[in-house]
Amino acid sequence: MVVGDFETSLETVVIGAGPGGYVAAIRAAQLGQNVTLIEKTHIGGTCLNVGCIPSKALIEASHHYHSLAHSPFKGIEAKDISLDFTEIQEWKDMQVVKKLTDGVKFLLKKNKITVLEGTGYFMDENRIRVMHEFGGETYTFENAIIATGSTPIEIPGFKFGKRVLDSTGLLGLKELPKKLVVIGGGYIGSELAGVFANLGTEVTILEGQSAILPNFDKKLVSFVEKSFKKLDVSIETNALAKSALTTEENVAVTYEVDGEEKEIICDYVLVSVGRKANTQELGLERIGVELDERGLIKINDKCQTTLDHVYAIGDIVPGLALAHKASYEAKVAAEVIDGQDVSLDYRAMPAVCFTDPELASTGFTKKEAEEKGYQVKVSEFPFQGNGRALSMGKAEGLIQLVSDKETGEILGGQIAGVNASDLISEITLAIETNATLEDVSLTVHPHPTISETIMEAAEVGLGLPIHI
Repeated sequence: MVVGDFETSLETVVIGAGPGGYVAAIRAAQLGQNVTLIEKTHIGGTCLNVGCIPSKALIEASHHYHSLAHSPFKGIEAKDISLDFTEIQEWKDMQVVKKLTDGVKFLLKKNKITVLEGTGYFMDENRIRVMHEFGGETYTFENAIIATGSTPIEIPGFKFGKRVLDSTGLLGLKELPKKLVVIGGGYIGSELAGVFANLGTEVTILEGQSAILPNFDKKLVSFVEKSFKKLDVSIETNALAKSALTTEENVAVTYEVDGEEKEIICDYVLVSVGRKANTQELGLERIGVELDERGLIKINDKCQTTLDHVYAIGDIVPGLALAHKASYEAKVAAEVIDGQDVSLDYRAMPAVCFTDPELASTGFTKKEAEEKGYQVKVSEFPFQGNGRALSMGKAEGLIQLVSDKETGEILGGQIAGVNASDLISEITLAIETNATLEDVSLTVHPHPTISETIMEAAEVGLGLPIHI
């Protein structure tokens, strides 16, 4: 493509090949654009390689192992259950991660997308340099979509290394820890704490706030806390992590609660206190792209930065750092470049935490709806009243529907329970289509299924409950 360092003209450039970047590249190519994708490490980004996908694979494997060892069904007892953590990791890497990333590479090739390996750096408003181990090349471009994602935050006293790990390091462990300390009880920390507790690791969560999973309703989180208690997971809230002293064999974690200093000796420490946007080494200051106080790129409702032909999506822009949000923004950006009259609409952005039970939320919470001026009604239905949940031995949890008291329009929903990650899509669709409680209650749901809980919650909201 390039002889020496003579500039080559490109049409649409996408920087980053995660669930935002590769989706943007494919959609832009589908719309007839000539697309070049720049990626410095792995196609699929954090999500497919060291995040969403491998963590869910381990979550599923850990549930399977735990259910064998502790069957919820009377009369079923398994003996001599073996666990080879190395083989689980190999299955995760080769049968799950590799299959998906190979699939993405095939789709990029099928859509005739040029992939450049390296780091993109803006020289000016219409030139980008791609740096790699052999040097670099400079290209001109018409439009650019920045999708460089985020990286875990390192906190003072906990420098990442052999035994102090970020989520990537923990997901890649070759041995099963006997003792694990998790600093941060948010999405990632709680999910991975559950994985290792299910596999028999002694887990302690240190959370700086007054409760784990602070982004979810306390009533729903209580089901996760009960599950952790059954697994003997220790949860220390209002805990300030101070330092980690690492040796060849273990790591000593010092933390403070209510003015009292404590210490835990463990095999490994996971630091999961959040992620920071990868915006520092793009040369954005050279082209005048503005960042907010958190280092996130400012965009309008068409994903455009302060430069109309430079777009930004995913973890590097304001909002929740979610893979599906990045993919959604990716399609909007590609379609705007194509000249379509589209814009972002975050009215119903589902979020899921794959704990036990799963937690999911979409649309407005009660508080958020009231702040928007709605007269709010909250209707709930417990999983204990659902035949399918009982038959699965998964009766913990409930459905919450938030609706407009006057019109019955569904404004939001929260779920704690089995298959919450799938159920939340029905509530999201209801919000997107302005459906009411009556619409949902009149929609025939197959029996016996978990999805009936949503219909039942709608009937509770209408004052006509059947099974409660």
